[in-house]
Amino acid sequence: MLSYWLTGFAIMLVIEGIMPFLFPETWRETFRHLLTMSDGQLRFIGLTAMIAGLLLLYWIK
Repeated sequence: MLSYWLTGFAIMLVIEGIMPFLFPETWRETFRHLLTMSDGQLRFIGLTAMIAGLLLLYWIK
């Protein structure tokens, strides 16, 4: 079970690293924009990401 968690974490790190590696200026501008968003907007983005991840896990299983 631990190997699945570590594999998932490793894949997440690779995916998270693609944007700053390939497009550092766009990545920086995206984070500048995120800083101007309200807490509610950020929570909605987080909730949407969590639901998408859960749906993907459900679909895989």
